[in-house]
This record gives sequence, C-alpha cells and structure tokens, in this order.
Amino acid sequence: MVVLMEPSSSSFLNPNFPPNANPYSRNLILTNKPTLFLRFHSPATAAVDSLRCSATPPPVSGDPDPVPDSSSPDRRQDRRRAVRLAWERLVRWSRSWRSKAKSDVLERTNKVVVLGGGSFGTAMASHVADRKPQLEVNMLVRDPQVCQSINENHCNCKYFPKHKLPDNLVATTDAKAALLGADYCLHAVPVQFSSSFLAGISDYVDPGLPFISLSKGLELNTLRMMSQIIPQALKNQRQPFIALSGPSFALELLNKLPTAMVVASKDKKLANAVQQLLASDHLRISTSSDVTGVEIAGALKNVLAIAAGIVEGMNLGNNSMAALVAQGCSEIRWLATKMGAKPTTITGLSGTGDIMLTCFVNLSRNRTVGVRLGSGEKLDDILSSMNQVAEGVSTAGAVVTLAQKYNVKMPVLTAVARIIDNELTPKKAVFELMSLPQVEEV
Repeated sequence: MVVLMEPSSSSFLNPNFPPNANPYSRNLILTNKPTLFLRFHSPATAAVDSLRCSATPPPVSGDPDPVPDSSSPDRRQDRRRAVRLAWERLVRWSRSWRSKAKSDVLERTNKVVVLGGGSFGTAMASHVADRKPQLEVNMLVRDPQVCQSINENHCNCKYFPKHKLPDNLVATTDAKAALLGADYCLHAVPVQFSSSFLAGISDYVDPGLPFISLSKGLELNTLRMMSQIIPQALKNQRQPFIALSGPSFALELLNKLPTAMVVASKDKKLANAVQQLLASDHLRISTSSDVTGVEIAGALKNVLAIAAGIVEGMNLGNNSMAALVAQGCSEIRWLATKMGAKPTTITGLSGTGDIMLTCFVNLSRNRTVGVRLGSGEKLDDILSSMNQVAEGVSTAGAVVTLAQKYNVKMPVLTAVARIIDNELTPKKAVFELMSLPQVEEV
C-alpha cells in the first residue's frame, strides 16, 4: 500500500533523486522542497498506520540528505568540474598514445609514386609531399600539359591552378622512372580504366610494392573491386593492397581542413604502416581489416549520391531526401553484409561518413550529375561537359548485377541504373518507388 501526501505543484513536475539514494527505501523523498511524501506500508501494518500531511517531511533515520536543486550554483560548478576532468583525461590519454606511436615508417620512406593526375590524386600527392621535405613524390600523369604545369609552375593547371604544390612533388609521363625505387604507390586512376592502365605498366612494378587504392567503384563488366583488379592486372596475387576511403573532398584536403579517413588491409602491419605514412595534424587515419566493406561502401555511395542529386534537382524537399538516403544506406548494408562485410564498417567513416558527404554537399561530382538529371538534362550532355569522372554512372549497372547475384532487393539504386540507361524518367522512378508495398522496416 502506498500512502500519498499532498504535493507541491512546482516541485512535483521535476523530482530530483540523491545520487546515492536507495530506490527501495521505505521512505522516499522526491525533493528537498514541500512536495509529495510517500510511505510504503506492508499489509500487516497498513491498518495501524495513518495518513499524515505535513509541509516538511519528517526526518528519516538512515536516509541521505536530499541533493540541491540542479540549477543551483553548486550543482552547475560540479557539472563543469566533471566535464573538465573528463576532457583532461581524454587529453592525457591522447598524449600518452601519441608518445608510444611509432613514426619510423615515414623516416625510412624515401619515395612515393602517385598513379593518376586527377583532383584527388593531386591532393594526396601534395599531402604526402608535405609530410617530409626530403621525401620524393612522383606523379605519373598522361597529360603533358599537366605534367609541365606541375614541374614548372608547381600547380595542376587542370584541377587546381591556384594551389601551389610542394617543391618535392614532381610529375612525369614515364612509368618506369616514376616507379623506380618507390616505397609506396597511391593508385588514383578511375576504376573503369585501371585494368588496362596497370597491365601497361606491370613490367615496372616491384612485386612487393604496396598499392594504396584511392579509386572507388566496381568494374562494369566483371563486377571486380580494386582489391581484385590490381593483383590480377599486375599478374601478382600477392601484391600488397590497401584501400583508402572516407569522407574527403580533394579541395578541402588540399586546403588542409580537418579530415578523417580509413585504411583497410588484410595485413594489419601494412595498414598500421600506411596509417603512419599518411596521418598528420589535419588528417586522421583509422585502420580496418574489412577490405570488402570499405570498398563496397565506397563504390555504392556514388550511386546513392546520384539519387540524392535527382531528389534535389526535382525539388522534392527535405523529407524525400532524408527518406531516400536512409533507404539507400539500408540497401548498401544489405548487399555489403551479404558479401561478407561487417555492419560496423557500413556505419563508419567509409560508409555513413562518405555517404553523408557525397549525398549532401555540392562539391560531389556524382550528386551534381543527379541534380542535372533531376532538372531534365540528358546524361550525354552532362558527361560531355564534365572534366572529371563520376564513378557512380558506370557503377550503377554493376550494382544491379551484383544485387541479383546475392539476391538482394535494392529499389533505390536499381532505379538510378534505369534512369542512367534512359529506361526510366526521374518522375516515373519517384512514382514507382512511392508505390512499393508498405513493409516492415529491416
């Protein structure tokens, strides 16, 4: 039986419990102000107990004093002290971790080669060159004009004409010279051209040269990822491979804005070495062993970004955008986990992080393609006006084939593929997606 005392109207709405209060105490005081006073009675003693009403509850032996109001100066000071102590512990842990971290990888690295002269390859080449002035960074490019501008004017005239590149970054069109003596190789060639490109330079690649792949996508006809394309094109299944992915626009990386990415390799020591090579005060690098998860998320997010752009181009509103991206994230997770990826990878930097950046920010090439499709432009006109590759266009068809292979329904990403193939208009795709059966969320 519970006996209720008359409450105070103000204090009853926001009761405060002492931090060490016993919730099973026979007398429970809700606040230190005139308020509700409860007494718990057993059936045996209920008959002899009586209801007592008092403005101030009587003292109860053994119960702690009530805590002060949460808005009191003492309480605010306690909160600030707790936050300060938590932050100081975090800083001490960070300093201790950094003091133990090895930096000998950067010290013993003398040369890094970057394959490709695109925007992201240029940004990463500049970043690596900034890591150590004595480090030799060679960019293998195919455009003689870009090569000349990098060597003579220290800028990439095609993508970053106003950004000065480090003096220790040089460009060449000679694959043999670029790869000779390299300690690490950053591969930044678009996925659809990678196989033929690598086959052409395979004679100059050392079998033990670690390849850090910056390329995201699936090969259209074979459905291969870069972890499969690189060793097969080089005819060396043991070629060391690392996938680099995460939310990172080339322009912001070049401007040294805070960025976080992940390197994935089945070789933990290799992943740690690349982490040491690339990590800096403005670039955080996490490690992962889930190569499949990192690669598939990096490929599929480009297709989802086209869908997000279509929603923007059609002015369908924020509700539609949120629903579409959420559904797309689920589709990516369904397929990735069927292929053996870890769900935590899909919710991490290379998954959700990259998806948010690519779907919601205007710097995204794939989102731009979607916006223009949603506005009524033809795909051929869009692609012919771009000087960069939107990987999601070629990846979309491969995604549908892959989904069929693993028996996964992917309505949003399939709709993008049909729009790209000119078999479905954006307006019709929206109607079809909204007409799908109302099902339980998975």
